[in-house]
Amino acid sequence: MPIYKAPVADTLFVLNDVLGYERYSNLPGFSDAGPDVLEAILEEAAKLAENVMHPLNRVGDEEGCVRSADGSVKTPKGFKQAYDQYREGGWMGLSIPEEFGGQGLPYTVHSAVGEYLSSANMALMMYPGLTQGAIAAILAHGSDEQKQTYVPKMTEGVWTGTMNLTEPHCGTDLGMLRTKAVPNGNGGYKISGQKIFISAGEHDMSENIIHLVLARIEGAPEGVKGISLFIVPKFKLDADGNPGERNAVVCGSIEEKMGIHGNSTCVMNYDEAEGYLIGQEHGGLKAMFVMMNEARLGVGLQGLSMGEIAYQNAVSYAKERIQGRSLSGPKAPDKKADPIIVHPDIRRKLMVMRAFNEAGRALVLWTALKSDVAHRSGDEADRQAADDHLGLMTPIIKGVLTDKGFEHAVMAQQVFGGHGYIEEHGMSQFVRDARIAQIYEGANGIQALDLVGRKLALNGGRAVQAFFKEVGDFCEENRADETMAPFTKSLKKGLNDLQAATIWLMQNAMQKPDNAGAASTDYLHLFGLVALGYMWARMAKTAQERIVEGTSRPLHENKLVTARYYFERVMPETAAHLARISAGADSMMALAEDAF
Repeated sequence: MPIYKAPVADTLFVLNDVLGYERYSNLPGFSDAGPDVLEAILEEAAKLAENVMHPLNRVGDEEGCVRSADGSVKTPKGFKQAYDQYREGGWMGLSIPEEFGGQGLPYTVHSAVGEYLSSANMALMMYPGLTQGAIAAILAHGSDEQKQTYVPKMTEGVWTGTMNLTEPHCGTDLGMLRTKAVPNGNGGYKISGQKIFISAGEHDMSENIIHLVLARIEGAPEGVKGISLFIVPKFKLDADGNPGERNAVVCGSIEEKMGIHGNSTCVMNYDEAEGYLIGQEHGGLKAMFVMMNEARLGVGLQGLSMGEIAYQNAVSYAKERIQGRSLSGPKAPDKKADPIIVHPDIRRKLMVMRAFNEAGRALVLWTALKSDVAHRSGDEADRQAADDHLGLMTPIIKGVLTDKGFEHAVMAQQVFGGHGYIEEHGMSQFVRDARIAQIYEGANGIQALDLVGRKLALNGGRAVQAFFKEVGDFCEENRADETMAPFTKSLKKGLNDLQAATIWLMQNAMQKPDNAGAASTDYLHLFGLVALGYMWARMAKTAQERIVEGTSRPLHENKLVTARYYFERVMPETAAHLARISAGADSMMALAEDAF
């Protein structure tokens, strides 16, 4: 059976020692979750993840969800009880404002907890994850009445939420959607249409499901400018605000899919269902993007989560499985063979996974802190800078961490050899579950285009220039420190490659847009390597300081070793990405369509 241990010590090292979590105590919510409280929360989340959620992960994969003839859906055995424990523990409302029944704690704490729970059971955690995204959209764009009507029950977890965007004929290109909204004369709308791939669209774990649905009001402009957002509850609310009559929305089927079997991914049919406009007419895309951006960071976290649990199981197997002898001589002479962890190529796999996971965790938590500053700081300049960072890093976190999460789940499976391919050890599930994170909430190719086509030039390039300056300043400030040279020299080289790629795009993308499209994925991963490298350089600096102070632990020594591996064997990939970017689009686009 697979194992999982929440990396609490590593999270605390990143937050407390590297990112200076205590420095944010002046922001609302942080004083309620100081270092001691933070540690207690993470320890409790670890227990929930390890002891409640994780044992059900395989159950969810094997049983899946079952739809009845009436459209109701039964979740796998134990899911409802585990969700109830999550709900009763107040985990849903961890970072929701107190006025709506939440605890008002930092989004950073929510993110740290989210990694553990998603690693333990990604499919189960998608139910509350979609709900939290729906809450964010209602809080940002809903009326006061809508907020008071829906958010407290959703924060409590007795109601859950979804997002309904995709239709059979349109995914990314939402301007093509056909779901229509017709005014019903009572201030509401009749919503009709079909949505597909709706995660948590129907299930048995909550009293009501609050669907957020994109639709086009009759007579609205064509394209994305004519899209509006609606609240469509599974059960209409009675005069007291309680679930009453069933609305005309039903799960037509459950998608048969590669992974996340424990989550009910539904085809949802709307037949003049009663809905209520959120925000302005034709302003639906802007409102939905609040939810989408939060979801994209959450999906990036899923990529990290899958990479982490896959890595942990690969390490455990590599220490136990004996095959062959070490190239440098027997390491277990009392046994017939050595454990495979002695072999360099196994070490390569484990070190790559470890290096990306630990840096990825730091990048996610750094960005979560920026989100808290953007939403909680009283300083306008700080809020703007933090919001710039958030916008820039969202496609990188989503695209890079999910690409690597899947890649590393496969890599961990390879450590098991044939035993990773059969179902007994559970590695196949990690591969299958990790795969979806590259696709939903905007496929990773779209994330790359968003980065190159929108984020680089936004506000005159303010966000990317701020990032370049921060990383460059760090390298310069530590240039004289010989102990940091192995890290800063490589980081500076990677930064130079990233800046060169950025300049190349500025010079070659405008007159030939295919150059931008051809470069986008390489640019995304080049940027990701530098961002993760910056996290490693900061972690290495902190570890060095603890060693000099005499307060070091094995964790700090291990950080330096892993950092050295990243800069020696991973960071040089920036040069290959730059070479591919600089090659342009000609050979990529040269073949005629009928030659394929």
